[in-house]
Amino acid sequence: MKPITLYDVARHAGVSYQTVSRVINQAEHVSARTREKVQLAMAQLHYIPNRGAQQLAGKRTRTLGLMTTDLALHAPSQIASAVKTRTGQAGGTTLISMVEQHDLATCTAALQELLSQRVEGVLINVPLEDDDAQALAAQAGTTPVLFLDVSPTAAVNSLVFDADEGARLGVAHLLGQGHSAIALLGGPPGSVSARARFSGWQAALSQAGVTPCASAFGDWSAASGYEKTHLLLATSTPSAILVANDQMALGAIRACAEKGIRVPGQVSVVGYDDTADSAWYTPPLTTVRQAFKDAGQRSVDWLLNPEETAQPVQMQLPVTLVVRGSTSPANDDGENLAQRLVELAQLVARQETR
Repeated sequence: MKPITLYDVARHAGVSYQTVSRVINQAEHVSARTREKVQLAMAQLHYIPNRGAQQLAGKRTRTLGLMTTDLALHAPSQIASAVKTRTGQAGGTTLISMVEQHDLATCTAALQELLSQRVEGVLINVPLEDDDAQALAAQAGTTPVLFLDVSPTAAVNSLVFDADEGARLGVAHLLGQGHSAIALLGGPPGSVSARARFSGWQAALSQAGVTPCASAFGDWSAASGYEKTHLLLATSTPSAILVANDQMALGAIRACAEKGIRVPGQVSVVGYDDTADSAWYTPPLTTVRQAFKDAGQRSVDWLLNPEETAQPVQMQLPVTLVVRGSTSPANDDGENLAQRLVELAQLVARQETR
């Protein structure tokens, strides 16, 4: 079948070839009625603009690159979705490169591939040490690069969530409920954000005079949360567990259920991220919320209109605590309370019959 051309669309819409071209390239000076007529003709003929040809012809297409960790993890996938949506709203496209290894060589290759496709800016959501992040920023030359998973000491443009505040909120919530036997389930030590959350927990607990009863480290997955929670429960008796992300918290809740430990009756669980599924856990998860949609939107807005400053731009987003059903006051075992009420009623009944 002969491919549909701009001339076919023009004939179908009853306009000139130049008018169709202006509509496709979102040029000004095209009336709303004409634009609608051309778009309808394109839809009816199933015409798809050739973006490659437009680029060869020198027409500017706003394209951003996103280098990201495993999209099977909830947080990176939600950030990627927000970035793609926001870029689309700006009339652009997003090229995504998912890296399995987080070493400098792998990230360099991914960055060069994105730059070879003439992206206008690059967003990097990969945990990187300061030197590696700075090396990648230098390799990008004049192309704006924004990092989402680096420490505040990295001399690069960054947008990160307040990890210290997130850790403090989780600790304060559990201490406020009377918990003192608190275990820590951190993310992989090689991750900048995982280390920040773990050190934040330790600092907040230390300030309150509390020492963690046990600690373990997972790899962000639900499976590792399940495995490491079994280890924690085998070596300690926590009344609460702080978990570095919601997927590992899901595994932690499953491990508790298998051992007949009620959440939150016997063990309270606090997650981190507030991913889209966290409200649907059983029980619904208490967690530290990071606004991934806001992060994606602000990242795209900055990359499309980067600030020109002598020093790197470092932005920090706030976090909030979302309290749901996976936490309760220490020793607040619903079944034990029910049993005590039954025993009290029986005692009152015996006294009344005397």
